[in-house]
Parts: sequence; structure tokens; C-alpha cells
Amino acid sequence: MRGPAEAALLLDAVMSVGRGLDLPQVLRRIVEAAVVVVDAEYGALGVVGEGTRLAQFLPVGITEDRRGAIGPLPEGHGILGELIRHPEPLRLVELSAHPSSYGFPPNHPPMHSFLGVPVRVRDKVFGNLYLTEKRGGRAFDAEDEIALSTLAVAAGVAIENARLYVETRDRQRWQEAGSEVVAALLGGADEAQVLRMIVDHSVHILAADLGVLALPAAGGSLRVAQASGLDAEAHRGLELPREGSLAGAALDAGGPVTSLDVEHDPRTTEGSSRWAGLGPAVAVPMVTGERTRGVLLLARVRERPAFTAAETMPLPAFAGQAALAMELTERRESAEQIALLEERDRIARDLHDLAIQRLFATGMTLQSVVRLVEQPQARERLLRAVDDLDETIKIIRSTIFALRAGDSGRAGQGLRARTVATVERAARTLGFQPSLRMGGLIDTDVPAGTAEQVIAVLGEALSNVARHARATAVDISLVVGKGQVNLVVSDNGVGMPGHGGSRSGLDNLARRAEELGGEMSVGEPAQGGTRLSWRVPLRLS
Repeated sequence: MRGPAEAALLLDAVMSVGRGLDLPQVLRRIVEAAVVVVDAEYGALGVVGEGTRLAQFLPVGITEDRRGAIGPLPEGHGILGELIRHPEPLRLVELSAHPSSYGFPPNHPPMHSFLGVPVRVRDKVFGNLYLTEKRGGRAFDAEDEIALSTLAVAAGVAIENARLYVETRDRQRWQEAGSEVVAALLGGADEAQVLRMIVDHSVHILAADLGVLALPAAGGSLRVAQASGLDAEAHRGLELPREGSLAGAALDAGGPVTSLDVEHDPRTTEGSSRWAGLGPAVAVPMVTGERTRGVLLLARVRERPAFTAAETMPLPAFAGQAALAMELTERRESAEQIALLEERDRIARDLHDLAIQRLFATGMTLQSVVRLVEQPQARERLLRAVDDLDETIKIIRSTIFALRAGDSGRAGQGLRARTVATVERAARTLGFQPSLRMGGLIDTDVPAGTAEQVIAVLGEALSNVARHARATAVDISLVVGKGQVNLVVSDNGVGMPGHGGSRSGLDNLARRAEELGGEMSVGEPAQGGTRLSWRVPLRLS
């Protein structure tokens, strides 16, 4: 029978595990109290995950150096797995004599006596307490088993209280995060900023080491629009296949999917090296109605615990709320775009019906006056004025064409509209909106082949800025005049790389210019950054 001192020790241990609401701290306190109650040299708490595997293992009594020498923490085999399969108290005089025991890994301290009891939370096994090596070389007795079982009951209550606290706190965090995302979208924030906000909130609330948000791309693939955390730069802008990625698996499932080891998961067959060192992961589609707006994927490093169902339960609702806000914003922007197109059509009609007709009439009047003027210099000036009016009419007609291109379904053919679309796409990757200036008869004077090259060069230049420049501003100028097309892309980034950097992309742009009889130059302005100038003639001589 235990004396008053042992009873007081048990009572103090029961009280100690009930203090605090931080779950990791509570779990650590449970193991430390268990070691003291049964006078063991070593103790551990194994948290049961999927099947018979341990999702978390917290040892006490082994130094950090010894832990590092032992290697990976146990996963639930041998005696540890015996308690998972049969959650009943287990007491052994000699651990190695049990049929389920198959020895210890190298550098593991010797262990003989053993006592294990399950820890239940609401009649469900949460994990097991493992105690070994009772001090003094003795074996654990029935009183030790009763004391540890009593502590396990108190531990279950403490764990439940801590989990309820965490769930309540996280539920409030998710609500606040959702409200912030909706407010940002409806307040006019750009998409890149909002996507970054979604990833950052998710990483923070779920204590993830990496967060990735992928959007649907052409051909059914997924493009990583935002990444935050460990090696985020290696993920931004990547194309993920639907078949061969955990994000694609979430799309196919139509709901959350989890993985204990994303690097070696059979569903991650493409680019698994990018997940090196990462283990637990969860991916959830961002769905609104029947449309999927994207996929949110979160991962932790291999040594950290897996994502639990309780942790990830609010994640689909948050992702759906963000997707709904994105759709509402898109509809609002569509309505604004329709209003803009209607206004552009009105301006185009006014230019055609009023400005061009009056300019044409003025030109006819001047031409009729030329016959009445006898002085040669005056006649020449009048003819030049008529030519200027003709050129002005051409410019206005080009402007009318550009204004009506989007409304008539020809936006994909006009260089002006295609340039705007290319810049808009780049803004999502850059995280800010570049400035754009266009001038001249862009849609009427530039040949189709040259227009294709202009779009290709602009896209590659903006991609280079996004990948290498670390810029916060980009200025783009596309001007047609004096028989040539002049494209200039300037940024305020870190400037040109050293001689060791690859210039294959720039060489390709230079070759495009040379094939059209033009030239390209790249320099560093006095104010810093990089300035790329690409010039080609409108017609080859």
C-alpha cells in the first residue's frame, strides 16, 4: 500500500497535469509527472495517429544528444504497437522477453522493466504512457499500475480541456481571418495581396512550415500563385500536374486530403524533390458552387506531428469563404468591365460621328481652298495641313478600333489589347500592377508576325523581373512611330546579375530582334534597376 507521501505525490501530479491550456505543454507535463509518480528513469507519451502508427512521441529522460544518436523517433512497432493494438495496462519485468519485442536501435539505452497504460479522451484512445527502468533495479508493481492509470485518467481530462481551448481559439482565428479576407477583397485589394493573406493566415493558425496556394491553369494543371514559409521561393510560379500532386488529389476528391509524408506519398509523383524534408501535409480545394477557385496546401517538417481532424476541420469552410469572396469580387469586376466597355463604345461613336466627320470636312474645305491660292509656299503649307489631318484621322480610327476590340470579340487579335492582357497576367506573379504606356498606330501598323514577337518578348521580360529582380515597380512603354516598334521594360530591382548568371533568356530576346532586323539593349540606369529596350522596324528593308 502506498503511504501518505506517495498519495500526496500522486495528488500533486494529478493537479499539475491539469494546469495550463497549451496542449504541447500539457502533454510534456503528463510525461514528466508520470516519471515521478512511478519513480521511473525513462518515460514517453505516444500519440496515436492513423491505424497503428504513432503521430507524435514525447520522451523524457533521454538527452538531446542521445536522441540524435538513436535516430528517428519510434513509429509504433514492437511493444509500443502492442499497446496500440491492445489498449490495456501492460506490466513487464523484462521487456525483451515479450513476444512483440524485437530489440532496440543502436545507441539506445538499455531498458528492462516496463509499464504502459492507455490515455483515453472521451472513451477514445488518445495515446499511451510508456514507463521503463524503475529506479533501484526493481520491477513495477500493481500499485504503480494503479497510480499510473489514475494519472492517465487525469491526463485525459487535461488533454480534452486543452483541445477544447485550442479548438475554440482557432475557431475564432478562422472567423477573424475569413472576415479580413472578405473585407480586403470587397475593399478593392488586388488578387495577389489577398491570396498571400489567405496563405499567411492558414500557415499561422495551423502552425504549418509551408503554405502553397495553386490556381487552375491551362490544360487542367495548377499554377502556384502564392507560397509562404520554408523554401517558398522554390514553389512560386510552378506548374503542378493534376495527376501526380497532392493538390490535384484534393481536386479529384472534392474535399480535404491528408498525408503523413508528402515527399514520399504515392500521390506525389511529380517534383517530389521540392517537398524534401517535409512530412505531414493537408490539401483542401477552394470551392464555391460547382467551381473550384484553387487549392490550398499546408505542410510541416517531417519531425512535427501530423495534422489532426480537429485542426483541419475549419479549413474547408475558410477556403470556401475565401473562394466565395473571390467570386463575388470577380462578378463585381465583370459588372464594372461591362460599364467600362459601354462607356468606351460611346466614346468610339462620338469620335467617329463627331470628331472624324468634322476633321474630314475641314480637310475637304482646305483642299478646295488650295486651288484658289497662287503663292507656292502657302499652297505647300495647306497641303501639309491636309496631310496632318489625314494622319490625325488615321490615329483616331486606330483608337476607335482599340476601343471597340474588346466589345466585338477581337481583343485577342489586337496588339494593344494583348499587351494589356499580358501585363495583367504578370501582375499576379509580380504582386503589384506595372505601369503601361502605349502610343502610335499599334493595332494597324504592326504586322501580325511582329506583334507575336512583341508579346513573346514582353512576357519573357516580365517573367525575368518576377524571378530575379526583386522589384517593387515596373514601367512598360510600347510605342509605334518613325517606322519602328520600340518596347521598353524598366524596373527598380537589384540590377543585372553577375557574370556567373545565365543569359540564355536575354540571348533569345536579342535573337528575336535580330531576326526582324532590329536590336536589343540591356542596361542599368543611374537610379538603379534594369532597363531593357527592344526595337525592330515595321517592315524589313
